[in-house]
Amino acid sequence: QVQLVESGGGSVQAGDSLRLSCTASGRSYAMGWFRQAPGKEREFVAAINWSGTFTYHADSVKGRFTISRDNAKNSMYLQMNILKPEDTAVYYCAANPTVRVNGGMAYWGKGTLVTVSS
Repeated sequence: QVQLVESGGGSVQAGDSLRLSCTASGRSYAMGWFRQAPGKEREFVAAINWSGTFTYHADSVKGRFTISRDNAKNSMYLQMNILKPEDTAVYYCAANPTVRVNGGMAYWGKGTLVTVSS
C-alpha cells in the first residue's frame, strides 16, 4: 500500500512560480502529476520513473514545469514556472509500478489546489 500526500498549492498571479511536493509512504514506485480543472477531465502533467532517470512532460507544460524526485526523502516535486490562468486546477500526485501517462495509476493523493489569477 502506498499513501501519497500533496502540499504546496496556493493562489498566485500569472507569471509566478510554485513548487508542489508529494510525500510517499510505503513502497517506492514510478510517480506522476495529474491535474483537473473545474468542469474538465483529469489530465496528465508529468511523470518520472523510480530512479529519476526518465521524465516526461505534457506539451502544455513543457519548458515551464519540471518534475523531480528525492528518494532519500520519499518525495516527488513539481516546479511550476511562468504560471498561467489555464494552469488553475487541483493537482494530484500518483504512483504506479510502471510509468504511465494515461491516468491508469494504482495510487492517488487527495490533491492540492493551484489557482492562478491574471
